[in-house]
Amino acid sequence: MRGDEEWGSIPRLVRAAARRYGDREAVVEGRTRVSYAELGERVERAAAACMASGVEPGDRVAVWAPNTLDWIVSALGAVTAGAVLVPLNTRFKGSEAAYILQRSRAKLLFVTGTFLGTSYVASLRRAEAELPCLEKVVVLADAAPDDYVTWKDFLASGEGVSGAAVRSRADAVAPGSPSDIIYTSGTTGRPKGAVITHAQTLRCYAIWSELADLREGDRYLIVNPFFHTFGYKAGIIACLMRGATMVPQPVFNVDTVLANIAAERISVLPGPPTLHQSLLDHPARGAHDLSALRLVVTGAAVVPLKLVERLREELHIATVLTAYGLSEASGIVTMCRRGDPAGTIASTSGRAIPDTEVRVLADPGTPGEVLVRGFHVMRGYFEDPETTAAAITPDGWLRTGDVGVLDEAGNLRITDRIKDMFIVGGFNAYPAEIEQLLGLHPDVADVAVIGVPDPRLGEVGKAYAVRRPGATLTADDLIAWARREMANYKVPRAVEFVTELPRNASGKVVKGELRRREG
Repeated sequence: MRGDEEWGSIPRLVRAAARRYGDREAVVEGRTRVSYAELGERVERAAAACMASGVEPGDRVAVWAPNTLDWIVSALGAVTAGAVLVPLNTRFKGSEAAYILQRSRAKLLFVTGTFLGTSYVASLRRAEAELPCLEKVVVLADAAPDDYVTWKDFLASGEGVSGAAVRSRADAVAPGSPSDIIYTSGTTGRPKGAVITHAQTLRCYAIWSELADLREGDRYLIVNPFFHTFGYKAGIIACLMRGATMVPQPVFNVDTVLANIAAERISVLPGPPTLHQSLLDHPARGAHDLSALRLVVTGAAVVPLKLVERLREELHIATVLTAYGLSEASGIVTMCRRGDPAGTIASTSGRAIPDTEVRVLADPGTPGEVLVRGFHVMRGYFEDPETTAAAITPDGWLRTGDVGVLDEAGNLRITDRIKDMFIVGGFNAYPAEIEQLLGLHPDVADVAVIGVPDPRLGEVGKAYAVRRPGATLTADDLIAWARREMANYKVPRAVEFVTELPRNASGKVVKGELRRREG
């Protein structure tokens, strides 16, 4: 049965999982072990508190926190109360987060206390943004500033809301209602919110779980960030569907990954190629028991064949799959199938998922723009009909902005990106957005950013900058400034100063020429 037909909405999926997998471990976080029945209760408590705080169906609720049990409970609680989830990237600085809170008109924000030495609350306050719609900020910690509320006090505020009222609110969520808005930066440099419904989410990730062969009792280490579809939907939602145990890991650290795999008998480990590469190359790998691992799902434009072979041969992982997706298509478009040869897995992102069409605007075997049509294509960009019309054709084809080749078997190979996006250790970096931020530096007159190869992260940014007359700005100065102003993965790792940028007749920077200089 299709996922959308079986559950109808994410709140009903949560309740069904609590019933079906009751005593089975749902989430493991350090010494905390939560069963599916208990997770269901915690989500209902969070939903009751959202309702007590005035959250109405369709209101946007944001979560700005790393992969934790609290993220799972607060996000699912908000969705159970009928809200639309807006996940925020944990790498964002305050002004970047504030822009999305503003744009989505979020009513409630769940925010972590301190993560990786950064106080997110202080970061948001420093942004000094006008957020008239934001009525409440809940700090997922034991302490909070006076005008914010702690997680404990927030949960206590919902005690007057009955379980029946929560279930009634949850049951009123229609399959076609928006479940989340995933903000993605585009060529304009400003993030746009892809609106995805409950039905789309459920149908897509029931398919994902089936193709990946996720099983009841699997133990799933979720290193992919929850703010990303790969972490939230291929992680939390898929585990709820199959009764797998979630082991959230807040920071990508290979030593922790190895320790978790051994201690928790992890069987499922999705993530970017960099994660698996560093796992294989770790000098202490042999000291850890990794024998429970059986499923790896990865995705990127480039997955080395050697990596697939090593995962199979050295770690004896039975199933290694690659996939391709984008936020505007619910995060999944194509996927390899179990039993595909290593070459297909390494050189392509597999075939279209069921009930989906993929075509390339070019002759067979030659690169062209990838177009996608199907049930998983977003409703549109949130309150942005103009950009939506540019992205989706009148007959329903989503223009992905990616360039690819389809082989005779229908396998898709992504070769380039029209949008110039590059991937830094699994994070999508958009040159236009980085250029916009770098352009705010008082000594920068003009700037262009491209992705260049990096042995550890796959790709990193390199900026070509033109100084303002009389300025003595150095590469180190600009990089240090960028570290203060933007998420780490966006920060260019190299800066080259030039007298002018190469431009075409219409004044557009010719990125191809900059790439050729890199050889």
